[in-house]
Amino acid sequence: MITTVNGIRLAYDDVGTGLPVVFLHGFPLDRSMWVQQRVALAPRVRCIVPDLRGFGESESVAPYSMDQYADDIVALLDELEIESAVVCGLSMGGYIAFALWRRYPTRVRGLVLCDTKAGADTEEARAARHDAIAIATAGGAAALADKQVMGLLGKATRARQPTLADDLRALISRQSTGGVVGALEALRDRPDSRETLPTITVPTLVLVGAEDVLTPPSEARAIVESLPENANAQLEIIAESGHLSCVERPAAVTHALADFLAMLAARPY
Repeated sequence: MITTVNGIRLAYDDVGTGLPVVFLHGFPLDRSMWVQQRVALAPRVRCIVPDLRGFGESESVAPYSMDQYADDIVALLDELEIESAVVCGLSMGGYIAFALWRRYPTRVRGLVLCDTKAGADTEEARAARHDAIAIATAGGAAALADKQVMGLLGKATRARQPTLADDLRALISRQSTGGVVGALEALRDRPDSRETLPTITVPTLVLVGAEDVLTPPSEARAIVESLPENANAQLEIIAESGHLSCVERPAAVTHALADFLAMLAARPY
């Protein structure tokens, strides 16, 4: 489906009924990374799965920032007449989830933070973003594909599912140059969310691949340790998975999500 929010065309899937759950994809991918969770969970919850601006079928128009992505998601919820939703974000999607909580806490019913971290980029990471921007500007998203794939997949996945790397390269190569460059700038300039963590008062599931080298389990544990008691924080470590846990171990991630969402659906709100 396509709608217009904040002056851009935004593509999204909206399937299922019941508790609304928004799935936010990572960089530099699109909503297709959540396809297995969308199919498995749609009989139980309402799955809203957008392409962020500049990715997939959504229009590539500046500005790009975590706040702007969050504003787009809330505009989509307004369009769909959804008062509040569970927000599930992986990697960059997790950074957007933090922005959503800061800007629109009453619209967030629960959080799922997958393979992400709360801290801002280090100076070294900012320099790497700058280099990636130059590469993408010159050669498009395809020029970044090989390096990105190596970080996204865990060692076990690369050994057992060798064709998955090729699929991801093709997916990354299809993304727009403007969207990729804009997202890299947004990632580089995103705020530190560690001070946000103690303010989170909705149930929160923190999920991470055991072999994630980009946002390792230590980052997930640091998030859980900083959340207040009333967040009822849960930590789920997915064995034999890297940074892209929902694609590498889809059944394990779906199982963790299903249990968490069932708990949320049963709670008064």
